[in-house]
Amino acid sequence: MTTTEVPGRAWFARDVHVVARDLLGALVTRHTSEGTVTVRLTEVEAYAGAADPGSHAYRGETARNRTMFGEPGHVYVYRHLGLHHCMNVVCSPRDAASAVLLRAGEVVEGVGLARARRAAAGVTRSDVDLARGPARLTVALGIGLADDGEDVTDPAGALVLRVGPGTAGDVATGPRVGVSGDGGRADLFPWRAWLVGDPTVSSYRAAISRRRPR
Repeated sequence: MTTTEVPGRAWFARDVHVVARDLLGALVTRHTSEGTVTVRLTEVEAYAGAADPGSHAYRGETARNRTMFGEPGHVYVYRHLGLHHCMNVVCSPRDAASAVLLRAGEVVEGVGLARARRAAAGVTRSDVDLARGPARLTVALGIGLADDGEDVTDPAGALVLRVGPGTAGDVATGPRVGVSGDGGRADLFPWRAWLVGDPTVSSYRAAISRRRPR
């Protein structure tokens, strides 16, 4: 098995696009009283704060997005359309408000627990689908709004992120999923990255209606 380590805060305080690419193949582990689940990340999206019309932070700090303006290495969790939770890792220095959305991954530890959580939340066709999409990923890990602000740089924490020496596989990039307006344009913001050929990568779909920016 490839050696992994928990990166320090400086690792996340880099350019959001560099962090996004380096997160591919990383392991996210969530410890709860139910057990432990680990997901290997296969798909991510970068969001660049005030410079990005697709970002939740584009119009400034709010009660909802406050975690994005804090220290890098914490997670920003929000509720999407009142239905699902999505999890981002905050990047760049404080107040830059950039973050990487964890879009999809493969459950590599705690498959049974992840399967039970997904079954309770909806239909699960196969283990490939357990964390295939940002909402499924948070369900598999047991993530909710209470986890907003968790520090993934603490090796003893309940939510830990580990990285290896390099990206495991070929990487492709393209437009972000479901983002409306300029933020969804492939020519301006091809800021989704994924591991080529990995079956857990989610299907692309363009925005079908104008929504609040992420």
